[in-house]
Amino acid sequence: MDIILATKSTIPIIGQLASLMGWIMNGIYKMFDGLFGIQNLGLCIIVFSIIIFALMTPLQVKQQKFSKLSAVMQPELQKIQKKYQGKRDQVSAQKMQEETQAVYQKYGVSPTGSCVQLLIQFPVLMALWQVIYKIPAYVSSVGEVFTEVVTKIVSVNGYTDLIQTFIKDHNMSRVSLVLDGTKATSNSIIDFLYALSPSQWKELSSMSQFSGFSKEINGAASEISKMQSFFGLNIADQPLTYIKAAFTGGAIILAIAAILIPVLAWATQVLNYKLMPQAAATDDNSTMNASMKTMNTVMPLMSAVFCFTFPVGLGIYWIASAVVRSVQQVIINRYLNKIDINDLINENVKKMEKRREKQGLPPQKITNQANQSTKNINTTKIDKGNGGGNAAEKSKKLEESYQKARNAKPGSITAKANMVRDFDERNKKK
Repeated sequence: MDIILATKSTIPIIGQLASLMGWIMNGIYKMFDGLFGIQNLGLCIIVFSIIIFALMTPLQVKQQKFSKLSAVMQPELQKIQKKYQGKRDQVSAQKMQEETQAVYQKYGVSPTGSCVQLLIQFPVLMALWQVIYKIPAYVSSVGEVFTEVVTKIVSVNGYTDLIQTFIKDHNMSRVSLVLDGTKATSNSIIDFLYALSPSQWKELSSMSQFSGFSKEINGAASEISKMQSFFGLNIADQPLTYIKAAFTGGAIILAIAAILIPVLAWATQVLNYKLMPQAAATDDNSTMNASMKTMNTVMPLMSAVFCFTFPVGLGIYWIASAVVRSVQQVIINRYLNKIDINDLINENVKKMEKRREKQGLPPQKITNQANQSTKNINTTKIDKGNGGGNAAEKSKKLEESYQKARNAKPGSITAKANMVRDFDERNKKK
């Protein structure tokens, strides 16, 4: 069961980031309200998504620079893997690790290069979700709408059981009351009120136990409905609710608008995946590419399915974030296409050299070692396609070594070894 909490997230790192993002979200709402008199949470969600993803652009650029270099590095890394395929001994494992590291040094990147950006982005995206999912906790103007109604509700005897019954009867699976002993907390009641649809507000105000303050309930419903309205849809409602209403005399136009939410969520995410750089298909990564293709097909479909039963506000967030990422990706693609791969490698190597210098290592030492190691990787033990050139050279060197051994000083170990070898050769001829 999904739970919305009016209290801020207390998860380490994510909670702090969510507080910072909540401050931005609250600022956006107050700006629209103060400058233009607009109190619209749907619009705030869109602007909020644009700002956050724009701030994450440098991380996206770094991650995709690494991806571009990875495409160039991959053939060399695969060659190393084939070279040591089936070798399980410790020496081979160590050599494979050294040669792999040499490739990364050659291109001036770290094996964990993309992981760093992902580790940074993950808590940011989780915090972003927290703010969108718990708007009353971060936008003060929204939380204040419910203050008077909450005070009235908690004064009613048995209010916890009444609200729990209401949640169960209306299948409000997104909301679960948080209890302090046997009574629901004020924050969890705010969760409950924020999740109500316009029709549910009416039912709440008509309950006999709350009839003494139905005016306050209707006033809060009217105020929050104005904040939650987005092109005629209420962002707390589910698209499926509008679609069902159309079959029972509801507005067909609103049903069409509701259907557009999951459709656009699907379409914008498909566009986003299409714009992402795709790895070239090879025999070695064909399985991985097939898995990625399947995931890129399934994930947008899942988003569309979820959007039918999730609040419209979350659908708006998915659409807005996908559009922002698509625009962002177009700009990043154009930028990366202008960068020469050799310039990118040189830039990375210089950065690596500076880091090594700080550790007390000569800048050039690492680069030369990496280039030499990589050169050795790309050279096979026997070159069968050179017309026997290497074989002739090796034979010449062996002959020189043999003659040198033949002229060894009498009585030396080398001379005695030569006598034993000559004796063996004569016996073989016999």
